[in-house]
Amino acid sequence: MKIIFFYNEEWEREYFGSRIGVDFEIKFVKGVVQEHPELKDEEAEVLCVFVGSRVDKEAMDRFPKLKLIATRSTGFDHIDIEEARRRNIAVSNVPAYGSATVAEFAFALLLALSRKIFPAYEQVLRKGSFSKEGLRGFDLAGKTLGVLGVGKIGRHLIKIARGFEMNVLAFDTNPDEQFSQKMGFEYVDFETLLRQADIISLHLPYNSRTHHILNGEAFSKMKKGVYIINTSRGGVIETETLVKALRDGVVAGAGLDVLEAEIYMGDELKLLKEKQSKAKDIETVLNNQYLIDHPNVIITPHNAFNTQEALERIFRTTAKNIKYFAEGEVKNKVM
Repeated sequence: MKIIFFYNEEWEREYFGSRIGVDFEIKFVKGVVQEHPELKDEEAEVLCVFVGSRVDKEAMDRFPKLKLIATRSTGFDHIDIEEARRRNIAVSNVPAYGSATVAEFAFALLLALSRKIFPAYEQVLRKGSFSKEGLRGFDLAGKTLGVLGVGKIGRHLIKIARGFEMNVLAFDTNPDEQFSQKMGFEYVDFETLLRQADIISLHLPYNSRTHHILNGEAFSKMKKGVYIINTSRGGVIETETLVKALRDGVVAGAGLDVLEAEIYMGDELKLLKEKQSKAKDIETVLNNQYLIDHPNVIITPHNAFNTQEALERIFRTTAKNIKYFAEGEVKNKVM
Protein backbone atom coordinates (compact mmCIF):
# COMPACT_ATOMS: atom_id res chain seq x y z
CA MET A 1 0.00 0.00 0.00
CA LYS A 2 1.43 3.36 -1.03
CA ILE A 3 1.16 6.44 1.21
CA ILE A 4 1.66 10.06 0.19
CA PHE A 5 2.72 11.81 3.40
CA PHE A 6 2.77 15.62 3.53
CA TYR A 7 5.02 16.83 6.33
CA ASN A 8 6.37 20.06 7.81
CA GLU A 9 9.48 19.18 9.84
CA GLU A 10 12.26 16.74 9.00
CA TRP A 11 11.91 14.72 12.20
CA GLU A 12 8.35 13.78 11.18
CA ARG A 13 9.65 11.59 8.36
CA GLU A 14 11.82 9.43 10.60
CA TYR A 15 9.31 9.32 13.43
CA PHE A 16 6.38 8.28 11.23
CA GLY A 17 8.50 5.82 9.26
CA SER A 18 9.57 4.09 12.48
CA ARG A 19 5.94 3.80 13.60
CA ILE A 20 4.37 2.61 10.36
CA GLY A 21 6.86 -0.20 9.66
CA VAL A 22 8.31 -1.60 6.44
CA ASP A 23 5.12 -2.98 4.89
CA PHE A 24 4.22 0.34 3.27
CA GLU A 25 5.71 2.38 0.46
CA ILE A 26 5.88 6.00 1.61
CA LYS A 27 6.45 9.07 -0.51
CA PHE A 28 7.28 12.05 1.70
CA VAL A 29 6.37 15.49 0.37
CA LYS A 30 7.34 18.62 2.27
CA GLY A 31 4.63 21.26 2.60
CA VAL A 32 0.89 21.09 2.01
CA VAL A 33 -1.20 19.60 -0.78
CA GLN A 34 -2.01 22.90 -2.53
CA GLU A 35 1.68 23.82 -2.77
CA HIS A 36 2.25 20.86 -5.11
CA PRO A 37 -0.42 21.11 -7.84
CA GLU A 38 1.84 19.18 -10.22
CA LEU A 39 2.01 16.14 -7.93
CA LYS A 40 -0.02 13.19 -9.19
CA ASP A 41 0.22 9.53 -8.32
CA GLU A 42 -1.66 6.71 -10.03
CA GLU A 43 -0.84 4.18 -7.31
CA ALA A 44 -1.26 6.04 -4.00
CA GLU A 45 -4.03 4.64 -1.82
CA VAL A 46 -3.46 6.71 1.33
CA LEU A 47 -3.09 10.47 1.68
CA CYS A 48 -1.73 11.58 5.07
CA VAL A 49 -2.11 15.31 5.80
CA PHE A 50 -2.34 17.95 8.51
CA VAL A 51 -4.78 20.87 8.80
CA GLY A 52 -2.92 23.14 6.38
CA SER A 53 -3.64 20.83 3.45
CA ARG A 54 -6.93 21.36 1.62
CA VAL A 55 -8.11 18.02 0.28
CA ASP A 56 -10.86 18.91 -2.17
CA LYS A 57 -12.18 17.43 -5.42
CA GLU A 58 -9.21 18.74 -7.40
CA ALA A 59 -6.75 17.17 -4.96
CA MET A 60 -8.58 13.82 -5.00
CA ASP A 61 -8.53 13.81 -8.81
CA ARG A 62 -4.73 13.66 -8.65
CA PHE A 63 -4.81 10.36 -6.74
CA PRO A 64 -7.33 8.15 -8.61
CA LYS A 65 -6.75 5.04 -6.45
CA LEU A 66 -7.15 6.90 -3.18
CA LYS A 67 -8.91 4.83 -0.50
CA LEU A 68 -8.05 6.60 2.76
CA ILE A 69 -7.40 10.19 3.83
CA ALA A 70 -5.67 10.08 7.22
CA THR A 71 -5.59 13.51 8.81
CA ARG A 72 -3.22 14.08 11.70
CA SER A 73 -5.75 16.28 13.49
CA THR A 74 -9.03 16.13 15.35
CA GLY A 75 -10.77 18.61 13.06
CA PHE A 76 -11.41 17.66 9.45
CA ASP A 77 -12.96 20.78 7.92
CA HIS A 78 -9.97 20.99 5.55
CA ILE A 79 -11.26 17.85 3.81
CA ASP A 80 -14.24 17.78 1.44
CA ILE A 81 -16.11 15.04 3.28
CA GLU A 82 -19.01 14.91 0.83
CA GLU A 83 -16.66 14.44 -2.11
CA ALA A 84 -14.80 11.71 -0.23
CA ARG A 85 -18.11 9.97 0.47
CA ARG A 86 -19.08 10.10 -3.20
CA ARG A 87 -15.79 8.43 -4.10
CA ASN A 88 -16.03 5.87 -1.28
CA ILE A 89 -12.84 7.22 0.28
CA ALA A 90 -12.60 6.66 4.04
CA VAL A 91 -11.47 9.53 6.28
CA SER A 92 -9.84 8.99 9.67
CA ASN A 93 -8.68 11.48 12.28
CA VAL A 94 -6.96 11.65 15.67
CA PRO A 95 -9.84 12.27 18.06
CA ALA A 96 -7.95 12.85 21.31
CA TYR A 97 -4.28 13.74 21.13
CA GLY A 98 -4.09 17.03 22.99
CA SER A 99 -7.01 17.59 25.34
CA ALA A 100 -4.86 18.91 28.15
CA THR A 101 -2.39 20.41 25.63
CA VAL A 102 -4.92 22.72 23.97
CA ALA A 103 -6.70 23.56 27.23
CA GLU A 104 -3.42 24.65 28.79
CA PHE A 105 -2.71 26.86 25.80
CA ALA A 106 -6.17 28.45 25.97
CA PHE A 107 -5.61 29.26 29.61
CA ALA A 108 -2.15 30.63 28.82
CA LEU A 109 -3.79 33.08 26.40
CA LEU A 110 -6.24 34.10 29.12
CA LEU A 111 -3.49 34.63 31.69
CA ALA A 112 -1.46 36.68 29.20
CA LEU A 113 -4.47 38.92 28.53
CA SER A 114 -5.58 39.28 32.14
CA ARG A 115 -2.13 40.37 33.35
CA LYS A 116 -1.00 42.24 30.20
CA ILE A 117 2.04 40.00 29.87
CA PHE A 118 2.90 40.97 26.30
CA PRO A 119 2.62 44.77 26.72
CA ALA A 120 4.75 44.49 29.88
CA TYR A 121 7.37 42.39 28.09
CA GLU A 122 7.42 44.70 25.06
CA GLN A 123 7.81 47.75 27.29
CA VAL A 124 10.84 46.30 29.05
CA LEU A 125 12.35 44.90 25.85
CA ARG A 126 11.76 47.85 23.51
CA LYS A 127 11.91 50.80 25.90
CA GLY A 128 13.86 49.50 28.87
CA SER A 129 11.07 50.95 31.01
CA PHE A 130 9.95 49.40 34.30
CA SER A 131 6.98 51.72 34.73
CA LYS A 132 3.70 50.03 35.70
CA GLU A 133 1.54 52.64 34.02
CA GLY A 134 -1.03 51.07 31.71
CA LEU A 135 -0.22 47.55 32.87
CA ARG A 136 -2.94 46.99 35.47
CA GLY A 137 -4.69 43.67 34.92
CA PHE A 138 -7.51 41.80 36.62
CA ASP A 139 -7.91 38.73 38.82
CA LEU A 140 -9.37 35.54 37.40
CA ALA A 141 -10.64 34.32 40.78
CA GLY A 142 -14.33 35.11 41.04
CA LYS A 143 -14.73 35.86 37.31
CA THR A 144 -17.22 33.87 35.23
CA LEU A 145 -15.78 31.77 32.43
CA GLY A 146 -18.20 30.71 29.71
CA VAL A 147 -17.12 27.50 27.96
CA LEU A 148 -18.68 26.78 24.58
CA GLY A 149 -18.25 23.06 23.98
CA VAL A 150 -17.54 20.60 26.79
CA GLY A 151 -15.72 17.85 24.98
CA LYS A 152 -12.34 16.56 26.09
CA ILE A 153 -10.63 19.96 25.72
CA GLY A 154 -13.48 21.88 27.32
CA ARG A 155 -13.45 19.52 30.28
CA HIS A 156 -9.75 20.10 30.88
CA LEU A 157 -10.24 23.85 30.64
CA ILE A 158 -13.01 23.70 33.25
CA LYS A 159 -10.74 21.77 35.61
CA ILE A 160 -8.04 24.43 35.24
CA ALA A 161 -10.53 27.27 35.70
CA ARG A 162 -11.98 25.76 38.86
CA GLY A 163 -8.43 25.48 40.20
CA PHE A 164 -8.18 29.26 39.70
CA GLU A 165 -11.43 29.69 41.68
CA MET A 166 -13.35 30.87 38.65
CA ASN A 167 -17.08 30.44 38.27
CA VAL A 168 -17.89 28.38 35.18
CA LEU A 169 -20.91 28.36 32.91
CA ALA A 170 -20.97 25.92 30.01
CA PHE A 171 -23.02 25.30 26.90
CA ASP A 172 -23.07 21.93 25.17
CA THR A 173 -25.67 20.05 23.16
CA ASN A 174 -25.02 16.94 25.31
CA PRO A 175 -24.60 18.14 28.90
CA ASP A 176 -22.95 15.77 31.37
CA GLU A 177 -24.64 16.60 34.65
CA GLN A 178 -22.49 14.14 36.59
CA PHE A 179 -19.33 15.95 35.47
CA SER A 180 -21.03 19.27 36.21
CA GLN A 181 -21.78 18.27 39.78
CA LYS A 182 -18.31 16.85 40.30
CA MET A 183 -16.55 19.99 39.06
CA GLY A 184 -18.99 22.53 40.49
CA PHE A 185 -20.14 24.33 37.35
CA GLU A 186 -23.47 24.90 35.63
CA TYR A 187 -24.77 24.10 32.17
CA VAL A 188 -26.84 26.96 30.75
CA ASP A 189 -28.39 27.85 27.42
CA PHE A 190 -26.36 29.73 24.82
CA GLU A 191 -27.89 33.16 25.41
CA THR A 192 -27.50 32.94 29.20
CA LEU A 193 -23.82 32.17 28.75
CA LEU A 194 -23.38 35.14 26.44
CA ARG A 195 -25.08 37.50 28.91
CA GLN A 196 -23.27 36.38 32.06
CA ALA A 197 -19.73 35.38 31.05
CA ASP A 198 -16.76 37.68 31.70
CA ILE A 199 -14.62 35.48 29.45
CA ILE A 200 -15.83 33.16 26.67
CA SER A 201 -13.64 30.30 25.47
CA LEU A 202 -14.57 28.28 22.38
CA HIS A 203 -13.94 24.53 22.14
CA LEU A 204 -16.29 23.53 19.36
CA PRO A 205 -15.85 21.48 16.20
CA TYR A 206 -16.29 23.51 13.03
CA ASN A 207 -19.34 22.55 10.99
CA SER A 208 -22.48 24.10 9.51
CA ARG A 209 -24.06 24.43 12.97
CA THR A 210 -21.09 26.18 14.57
CA HIS A 211 -20.13 28.38 11.61
CA HIS A 212 -20.08 31.99 12.91
CA ILE A 213 -21.72 30.94 16.18
CA LEU A 214 -20.24 34.17 17.52
CA ASN A 215 -21.70 36.73 15.14
CA GLY A 216 -23.11 40.23 15.39
CA GLU A 217 -26.24 39.06 17.19
CA ALA A 218 -24.20 37.05 19.69
CA PHE A 219 -21.80 39.92 20.41
CA SER A 220 -24.77 42.24 21.01
CA LYS A 221 -25.88 40.05 23.92
CA MET A 222 -22.51 39.92 25.69
CA LYS A 223 -21.36 41.87 28.71
CA LYS A 224 -19.44 45.00 27.82
CA GLY A 225 -15.76 44.26 28.38
CA VAL A 226 -15.91 40.52 27.70
CA TYR A 227 -12.78 38.64 26.64
CA ILE A 228 -12.81 36.01 23.88
CA ILE A 229 -10.50 32.97 23.65
CA ASN A 230 -10.52 30.77 20.55
CA THR A 231 -8.36 27.68 20.08
CA SER A 232 -10.88 25.70 18.01
CA ARG A 233 -11.34 26.92 14.41
CA GLY A 234 -11.37 30.42 12.97
CA GLY A 235 -14.76 29.96 11.31
CA VAL A 236 -16.67 29.73 14.59
CA ILE A 237 -16.25 33.51 14.92
CA GLU A 238 -17.43 35.99 12.29
CA THR A 239 -14.30 38.09 11.94
CA GLU A 240 -15.88 41.36 10.82
CA THR A 241 -18.29 41.39 13.77
CA LEU A 242 -15.46 40.63 16.22
CA VAL A 243 -13.61 43.64 14.82
CA LYS A 244 -16.73 45.78 15.28
CA ALA A 245 -17.19 44.50 18.84
CA LEU A 246 -13.60 45.47 19.65
CA ARG A 247 -14.07 48.92 18.13
CA ASP A 248 -17.31 49.43 20.05
CA GLY A 249 -15.77 48.31 23.34
CA VAL A 250 -18.07 45.31 23.74
CA VAL A 251 -15.06 43.00 23.55
CA ALA A 252 -12.14 44.20 25.67
CA GLY A 253 -9.63 41.75 24.29
CA ALA A 254 -9.13 38.41 22.59
CA GLY A 255 -6.68 35.54 22.49
CA LEU A 256 -6.91 33.81 19.11
CA ASP A 257 -4.87 30.81 18.03
CA VAL A 258 -7.03 30.41 14.92
CA LEU A 259 -8.37 32.83 12.32
CA GLU A 260 -10.72 32.71 9.39
CA ALA A 261 -8.72 32.53 6.14
CA GLU A 262 -5.60 31.86 8.19
CA ILE A 263 -4.02 29.89 5.34
CA TYR A 264 -3.48 33.22 3.55
CA MET A 265 -1.91 35.06 6.47
CA GLY A 266 1.74 35.78 5.71
CA ASP A 267 1.19 34.88 2.06
CA GLU A 268 -1.51 37.30 0.94
CA LEU A 269 -0.19 37.27 -2.63
CA LYS A 270 -1.34 33.66 -2.89
CA LEU A 271 -4.89 34.80 -2.17
CA LEU A 272 -4.80 37.24 -5.08
CA LYS A 273 -3.39 34.61 -7.44
CA GLU A 274 -5.80 31.78 -6.63
CA LYS A 275 -8.67 31.42 -9.07
CA GLN A 276 -11.15 30.45 -6.35
CA SER A 277 -10.30 33.37 -4.07
CA LYS A 278 -13.26 35.52 -3.11
CA ALA A 279 -13.73 39.15 -2.16
CA LYS A 280 -14.91 37.88 1.24
CA ASP A 281 -11.56 36.19 1.84
CA ILE A 282 -9.72 39.40 1.02
CA GLU A 283 -11.93 41.33 3.43
CA THR A 284 -11.32 38.72 6.12
CA VAL A 285 -7.54 38.93 5.67
CA LEU A 286 -7.73 42.72 6.09
CA ASN A 287 -9.80 42.30 9.24
CA ASN A 288 -7.27 39.75 10.51
CA GLN A 289 -4.56 42.37 10.12
CA TYR A 290 -6.62 44.74 12.28
CA LEU A 291 -6.76 42.03 14.94
CA ILE A 292 -3.01 41.43 14.72
CA ASP A 293 -2.33 45.15 15.21
CA HIS A 294 -4.82 45.58 18.07
CA PRO A 295 -3.04 46.13 21.42
CA ASN A 296 -5.56 44.00 23.34
CA VAL A 297 -5.51 41.03 20.99
CA ILE A 298 -3.02 38.17 21.06
CA ILE A 299 -2.69 36.17 17.85
CA THR A 300 -0.76 32.91 17.69
CA PRO A 301 -0.23 30.76 14.56
CA HIS A 302 -2.55 27.78 15.21
CA ASN A 303 -0.03 26.53 17.74
CA ALA A 304 -2.15 25.23 20.63
CA PHE A 305 -1.53 21.59 19.71
CA ASN A 306 2.21 22.00 19.37
CA THR A 307 3.95 20.11 22.15
CA GLN A 308 6.32 17.21 21.65
CA GLU A 309 4.07 14.89 23.63
CA ALA A 310 0.96 15.79 21.63
CA LEU A 311 2.75 15.41 18.29
CA GLU A 312 4.02 11.97 19.24
CA ARG A 313 0.49 10.93 20.19
CA ILE A 314 -0.73 12.23 16.82
CA PHE A 315 1.81 10.18 14.86
CA ARG A 316 1.25 7.01 16.89
CA THR A 317 -2.51 7.19 16.36
CA THR A 318 -2.19 8.05 12.66
CA ALA A 319 0.13 5.10 12.07
CA LYS A 320 -2.37 2.81 13.81
CA ASN A 321 -5.22 4.23 11.71
CA ILE A 322 -3.37 3.38 8.51
CA LYS A 323 -2.29 -0.07 9.72
CA TYR A 324 -5.83 -0.98 10.70
CA PHE A 325 -7.10 0.24 7.33
CA ALA A 326 -4.60 -1.98 5.52
CA GLU A 327 -6.04 -4.90 7.50
CA GLY A 328 -9.60 -4.01 6.47
CA GLU A 329 -10.79 -1.96 9.46
CA VAL A 330 -11.33 1.81 9.61
CA LYS A 331 -10.39 3.20 13.01
CA ASN A 332 -11.37 6.73 14.11
CA LYS A 333 -13.62 7.07 11.08
CA VAL A 334 -15.17 10.52 10.60
CA MET A 335 -17.39 9.49 7.67
